[in-house]
Amino acid sequence: MRKDMRKSEIERNTSETSIKISLDLDGTGKYDINTGIGFFDHMLSLTCKHGLLDLDIQAKGDLEVDSHHTIEDIGIVLGECIEKAIGDKKGIKRYGTSFLPMDETLALASLDISGRPFLVFDGEFTCDKLGDFDVEMVEEFFRAVAFNAGITLHLKIMYGKNNHHMVEALFKAFGRAFREAVSKDSKIKGVMSTKGVL
Repeated sequence: MRKDMRKSEIERNTSETSIKISLDLDGTGKYDINTGIGFFDHMLSLTCKHGLLDLDIQAKGDLEVDSHHTIEDIGIVLGECIEKAIGDKKGIKRYGTSFLPMDETLALASLDISGRPFLVFDGEFTCDKLGDFDVEMVEEFFRAVAFNAGITLHLKIMYGKNNHHMVEALFKAFGRAFREAVSKDSKIKGVMSTKGVL
């Protein structure tokens, strides 16, 4: 693999889940995602398309219990892949923000590839499930990604009524904000910090 190629691959196996993820930050939005949770597959594919990420996720989890372990563990491994693929952070813009409308819904995602993991999640849903996806896992998934990728992430549903639209807008907004943050700018020498390190 060339030094300038921002790719990673991680496999993680526990008594609850078996997950293999490969990621290319400089992709074109191609994806092959199989989590066993149809709605979650759809949301992750939207993140790839709008974030121009190439992503392969093959996961098997204890879905006979519920979706919690599978979704959280995918977030953990995806976060680890992100951190590994970004590498030394030299030349990246570091920050990304996206306001994304979807019909009656408006969502915000804003992030900082800071090395300081944090999540602020501001959104309320009015149903427990979308398909076989537990809606409370939206926040848990993004927490797992943020803390394992080392990013500060703010997600907010500005307003909305349709739960599908609200969740979808968040995943799309995250993809677009992330794409902005990891994009390179030739004007940036080293890392985007007066400290000289991120």
